[in-house]
Amino acid sequence: MTRTFLTAAALAAILPFAALTSAATAQTPAAAPADPSVLTITDAYARSTNPDVGAAFMTIANAGTTDCQLTGLTAEGFDAPELHTHLEEGGVMKMVKVDAMTIPAGGTHALQRGGDHIMLMKPKAPVAQGQVVAMTLDFGACGTVPLSVTIDNNAGPKGPAMGMGGMGGMGQMHHDHMMHGGMAPSN
Repeated sequence: MTRTFLTAAALAAILPFAALTSAATAQTPAAAPADPSVLTITDAYARSTNPDVGAAFMTIANAGTTDCQLTGLTAEGFDAPELHTHLEEGGVMKMVKVDAMTIPAGGTHALQRGGDHIMLMKPKAPVAQGQVVAMTLDFGACGTVPLSVTIDNNAGPKGPAMGMGGMGGMGQMHHDHMMHGGMAPSN
């Protein structure tokens, strides 16, 4: 009888914690849509010269009074879309995954070749010219922004082009031939 009582008492003591654990692992609801008068996306396009990977570029404007952080995204047809940037290490440009990109209050942030961009990795089918990718960008407290981006290997930045040669001593760097986390470069 004492053993049964102790087992019942121990079970009663831990049951509330089990409820807390399952509540903590429950799916968090999706963020609310961003105010379209605050966050806008223009000049969006994507490129892919390799059927196993693509990259998306755009300009994000923040008309709000607080900074917004692009912290994640989904991309239909891709298992691993990621935020990336380029860093120089020992005179060599290296692409790295980043956790967030800041869109300053009252400012813009360009996602462009040779800089910050979105990698479209682990496609469910080979990436093809003309493919439309439905994406949702997650700006945390600033909300989410849905958009569609077309894979267009002939597209480029609108307005004054940055140009790879103008990156101050970095020489030529071709995004299409860079290593992406163990993937072989395209030729």
